[in-house]
Amino acid sequence: MGESVRVLVGTTKGVFLLTSRDGRRTWDVSGPHCDGWPINHVVGDPASGMLWAAGGGEFHGAGVWRSADGGVTWQLSLMANGQLDDFLANDPGAREYLKREPSPPAPFKGKIVTLWSVAKVGAKLYAGAKPAALYESADWGESWALVEGLSNHPSGESWEPGGAGLVLHTIVADPDDPAKMWVGISAAGVFATEDGGATWDRRNRRSNEDGADHVHTGECGHDVGFCVHNMVRAPGKGGDLMYQQNHHGVFRSPDGGRSWHEITAGLPSSFGFPIAVDPADARRIWTFPLNGDTQGRFPPDASAAVWRSEDAGESWQAMRDGLPASNCFFTVLRQAMATDRATPSGVYFGTNSGSVFASADRGEHWDEIARHLPTVLSVETVTA
Repeated sequence: MGESVRVLVGTTKGVFLLTSRDGRRTWDVSGPHCDGWPINHVVGDPASGMLWAAGGGEFHGAGVWRSADGGVTWQLSLMANGQLDDFLANDPGAREYLKREPSPPAPFKGKIVTLWSVAKVGAKLYAGAKPAALYESADWGESWALVEGLSNHPSGESWEPGGAGLVLHTIVADPDDPAKMWVGISAAGVFATEDGGATWDRRNRRSNEDGADHVHTGECGHDVGFCVHNMVRAPGKGGDLMYQQNHHGVFRSPDGGRSWHEITAGLPSSFGFPIAVDPADARRIWTFPLNGDTQGRFPPDASAAVWRSEDAGESWQAMRDGLPASNCFFTVLRQAMATDRATPSGVYFGTNSGSVFASADRGEHWDEIARHLPTVLSVETVTA
């Protein structure tokens, strides 16, 4: 029958689960889950079968949903109250109509607008927030505590928001050493810890290979642009090879972010949001360039293409087979591209027009496996 793959999709109206049990030939869709909350990120743990979904907003509040039964039922750990609770507290008629009471005061009420990311790292769970902060849970998402080492970073007062605000949207870990983590903050850059979050280094330095007069250097001097969009760590030990899609280009780091070398050459644009790496090959990566920050944020020439590199970004190839060739104006957001661990490696991305595309052959051919979903905010996978 082939490997079983689940694609976990976060949308503006809840979680959707896409499941294939026949080697990625056909897909079943279930959802929306999580009471229709805006969900920015969904992840799963193949060992335990747990699922976690992070999201919310000013109306719902902010929290992490968790499911221990593969997405059939969900429980919410509310971290911050939203406008809905104030509405219910002040309007008996609303309580009667909605058949619910306001939630009790959440532990971080007034401190979190929404949660942008969630990740299981060793025995702990981490969640990234807006405004930018990192939270950790030692009980699989039931209760949470602030990671004070990052919030107290000396550069904190200088952090500037990106277009979506000051958000911690990316959490990356070393699977062999849970004390090593990296986070991406827009627009403050990359931060890394090697002691489980007690202390953090800011890692935005350009490689000396790039030179001081690079066209994208701008106000950041010898630093990569601080508006990191997405970041991944390559598989394997010993090098901390990483890739980053930045507001100002695509970059590679051989040393865990201590230096970054630009690899944008060969792409049609320096602007895009997601980047993904092959779990089976550290040198194979994918990204989805857009036509530019202020030009509409859709594929160049309105023709969709995932761009793949087989040599760690030294050269690029457009992968278009099965994708809209013309009149394509969708956007692929920062967390909306992922890979699976099947053979050969699969690649997936979701669009703000509600489609999910999949390739079971490393990007050579694409199929639309879901359409007419709400705006897709994130895509992750679990491979059985």
